[in-house]
Amino acid sequence: MTFIVRPETPADEGVVADVNEEAFGRPDEAVLVASLRRGRAFLPGLSLVAEVQGAIIGHVLFTRLYVGPMRTPGLALAPMAIRKVHQRRGVGTALVREGLNAATTRGEAFSIVVGDPEYYPRFGFSPASRFGIHAPFEVRDEALMALELRPGGLRGVFGRIEWAPEFGLVSP
Repeated sequence: MTFIVRPETPADEGVVADVNEEAFGRPDEAVLVASLRRGRAFLPGLSLVAEVQGAIIGHVLFTRLYVGPMRTPGLALAPMAIRKVHQRRGVGTALVREGLNAATTRGEAFSIVVGDPEYYPRFGFSPASRFGIHAPFEVRDEALMALELRPGGLRGVFGRIEWAPEFGLVSP
């Protein structure tokens, strides 16, 4: 399967909502993405879609977060959604890689994800606890991961993560 990864455009918003709802089996993540787009944490160029022959089959979003008492800026990787028929075909891997590349090009220092500890280490993510970073909610240590996007990007970064307030809209 050949697909391309590109930045989301305003014309993509409805289909991106459909992809998120299908992938998660509920509307919560689609509502979250729409809310994040309108919020202060949204970063143009870090909402990416994967498309096959003009049809959007996947989406990933990186938004601003802050860590610790110094409120050091970084990125939250969430959510990522792939249409069910296209899952396990490399679409998610391509979306994450392109998103991390775009973030690095922008000069971002680090990214944090709450996700599958079997999936995200392939990109270089490791437990955030290694850096003294923790979530404001209970999460398994191996599922909260961080990645330096530039050498020393996590040097001196520690403390509690502050995600965009819109993330409070998603139920557990």
